[in-house]
Amino acid sequence: MSLTTSPATQPASVGVIGLGIMGSAIAANLIKAGFDVWGYDPLPSARTQLKKAGGHACKSVADVAQHCQHVLLSLPSEAALAQVCDELITSASKVLIVAETSTLPELAKKQAQKFLLKQRITLLDCPLSGTGAQALTRDLAVYASGHTKAIKAFAPIFEGFARARYDVGAFGNGTRMKLVANLLVAIHNVSTAEAILMGVRSGLDAAMVVKVVADGAGGSRMFQVRGPTMVDRSWEKATMKVGTWQKDMRLINDALEATQTPAPLFSATVPIYNAAMALGHGQDDTAAVYAVLERLISKS
Repeated sequence: MSLTTSPATQPASVGVIGLGIMGSAIAANLIKAGFDVWGYDPLPSARTQLKKAGGHACKSVADVAQHCQHVLLSLPSEAALAQVCDELITSASKVLIVAETSTLPELAKKQAQKFLLKQRITLLDCPLSGTGAQALTRDLAVYASGHTKAIKAFAPIFEGFARARYDVGAFGNGTRMKLVANLLVAIHNVSTAEAILMGVRSGLDAAMVVKVVADGAGGSRMFQVRGPTMVDRSWEKATMKVGTWQKDMRLINDALEATQTPAPLFSATVPIYNAAMALGHGQDDTAAVYAVLERLISKS
């Protein structure tokens, strides 16, 4: 879907709560797009980074809400969402539209939506498809769900940090769509490692494998994004940490069980990601599954 909106409707300011890998990249791109960005994160270093990028570092969630009618959330957990909601509902003095972009349980988001309505705060469920590296280059897709008019009001902001927006219907559909996408990410990430390792062990240059295969029928977006990281062995520069990805894996598994969907390929990836955790790659990028497969060779 094209992200075209009249410049006259563009909000002057936008808040970003949660300035981690994704949130900081989103905030930086919004600043480049001309928005006045007000952000908060409990880590002082994250607030300092925002200030260096040209944004306003706030001391609290309440401070952000006082300056912005449109607020983006990029949060690590259900507990963080609940805490932010508590602070928003006790501090907001005006009508707010809040876009929740994290990958969290649908039930938690629906509970937050109902809770925030008490204070005339509209919550949108808008997970993002893309890695932290893709966020830096504005190569994200927004799966927007919820109140139609609120999504339209947020459209210029989405355009400021994403290449595409898909309006997928009722609140919660965004999360469901994200889990479908992440199921494929889980599989394609491991299959990328398998393919590159097979090429290397057959005598091919790893970088050449990535360049050639990514351009053919066997390529995938994960092959393009994670393949170079596997070749360079630079997974310590995480754009999606293995430890964080474990949360997404659990959510996918819960959705599969709830829908009674057979998923043999996804199931086959679970031990690989668990092994990455066991081998100490929790803070590394999920491209570290390549190291896990290498380790399996040495053990055979």
